[in-house]
Order: sequence, then structure tokens, then C-alpha cells
Amino acid sequence: MHAPDVLQWIAAEYHGAPQPLALRRPPPPPSTVHFSRLVRIARPVLFTHDSGMTHALSRWSNDYLSQCMAHRSISVAVTPNGRADAITPGPDGRRYFVEPHVEKMTMAAFLDKLSPEANASASEVYYLQSQNGNMYTNRYFDPTAEDDPSEFEPLRNDVPSDISWCTDALDKSPDAVNLWIGDSSSVTSIHSDPYENIYTVVRGAKHFTLLPPTEGWCLQERTYPHATYTRSPTTAQLALVPSPPSTPAVRWSSIMDPTAPGALPPDAHPIHITVRAGETLYLPAGWWHYVRQTGLTIAVNYWYDMETRGMSWVWLNFLRGLREPPDGNESEQAPDARVLGES
Repeated sequence: MHAPDVLQWIAAEYHGAPQPLALRRPPPPPSTVHFSRLVRIARPVLFTHDSGMTHALSRWSNDYLSQCMAHRSISVAVTPNGRADAITPGPDGRRYFVEPHVEKMTMAAFLDKLSPEANASASEVYYLQSQNGNMYTNRYFDPTAEDDPSEFEPLRNDVPSDISWCTDALDKSPDAVNLWIGDSSSVTSIHSDPYENIYTVVRGAKHFTLLPPTEGWCLQERTYPHATYTRSPTTAQLALVPSPPSTPAVRWSSIMDPTAPGALPPDAHPIHITVRAGETLYLPAGWWHYVRQTGLTIAVNYWYDMETRGMSWVWLNFLRGLREPPDGNESEQAPDARVLGES
């Protein structure tokens, strides 16, 4: 049996297992033992409770956030198309993995850019998505480490530093706690993370398209040169600027929108889950996810490092394929325009 056949066989066996691909759990929060079992099962779970975000849920209006943050500067991602950390054609015709331009502004200025009036005439998309532990990093839990400053220090009173039933079950503190604020113009391209992810929506709704690690073969990973959006000093417009040739290539899925007709093979089994305000999604390590949102949406997520001392890391890498992915710009390997979402 050839390697692609093995991966498809594994995917079919996993899909045919008796346990549902996703679970829904009503309150109360799980016990430590119960969550440990869910981690071993490693399938997404939608909890219909807020994981301790009571203060944020009741307080986080635009006025509260603006007044609480006052004149503090925050880091905001800016793109021309709402697709940060995504594959994008460059001016030279090549495809790049492009990171966003980052600008500093106050919370009030940022929220103004997400208003319907501003969006009606906007040529750029703003998204708070720094992903670097912008609320808490692992230094916060290390008594020997230096201070753990946060751009969002005034909001820490509303956000627990960890989730007790998750911390106890995994026997570790979060590696990062992140705040996300954006609107329907922003899209998170499909990818997977080596974290156990606890994702709570505070306002709005997040729409997840999920695929299990066993279906990584469906996502046509390629390698792409790196680039960044940079604001021109003369025109003030955003431009895609390739990184130096010495910058390592980025391994990424070539499928821009897995929800588009024909983007995934018939053997794929995507799951669609909407997480609304006051709900929490447990997304196991290695699960592929593509994320959209409705209206102004605010969320907080907790990343816990996955267990790598056993077979988990080896298994997840195996499921992504036994060979290095091909160059995404080689003509004989490059996916067609439909896959990349081009017209």
C-alpha cells in the first residue's frame, strides 16, 4: 500500500469510529477527570458555558473597552484583504505566505475602524490577532521569570490567567492566553496548531470549519516564500514585500477556502461549528481549522502545549505526509486558481 493510500485508509477508519466527530456539552464545566478523558479522545467539544469569562461577558462593550484601555497603544494587524498569515499572489506572480502589517493605535481608534460606517468605505482590514500571549504568556506563571507585561494589562481583571479544570487535567499552565477582536472582513486561513486550544467567544460569533488530523492529506500543503505587508512611505498604501531569500520557506495549506465547492476531495469530512457569546470550544491539538466571524467578534483563547513526550508529535507529523511538501510555485505542482480562491 502506497503512502497516500495509507493516509486515506487511516482517515476512513477514523471517520468510521463510533465516537461522534464533535461533542456538545451543557454546563457545568467538566471535572478534571472528565476533561482528561476528552483530551484522550481528542475530538472537538462545544461547551455551552463561558470558562470563567463572566466579567468580560457582562462588561465588554465598546465604551467599556475604550475607557478601560484609555490611551494605551495596542498592536493591530492590517491587511488589504482580511487575510493575514495566508497564501497570497505577489506582484511578481509568485505566491507568498504573507504576514500582516502591524500598527499601533488606541483601543477606541481600533474599534472605530470596525464600525459599520468605517467598513463601508474601508480599503484595509484591521484585526487584533497578535497570537503572542498578548494577555498572558508562560512567564506569568514562572516565579523565577521576569515580569510579564501586557498591552492589555487593564483588562486582566476580567480574564482568568488559566482555566482550572484544564490546567489540572494537563498538569501545566497555559503557554499563551490571547485576545482576538475583529469583524466579518477577517478570515483565518486553514492551519493546525500544536496546542490544546480552549476558545471562548465573548461577543459575536465564530464559525469554525474543522478537519481532524487524519485528513491533513486533503489540504495540499506546499512550501511558500515568506513576505510581509509594508506601508509605503510615499503612497501610504500596503504593499506585499518579499522577505530576503535567506528567510526559511513556510509550509502551509494551498487551499484558501475549504468551504468553497470542490475545494476538498469527496473523502474529506469537514465539521462546521458556530461558537456564540458565552460558549467555549475545546479544539484538540493537531486539528485543522478555518475561522470566520459574524459582525464585531471578541474572543479569548488559552493555548496549552500538547504532550510531546510520547507518540503524539510523531503521529501528527506522520499524518501530514511522509515527504516534504512540494514548492507551491512550481508550475507542475501549483494548485489551480479554484483551490487558491482566485477568479
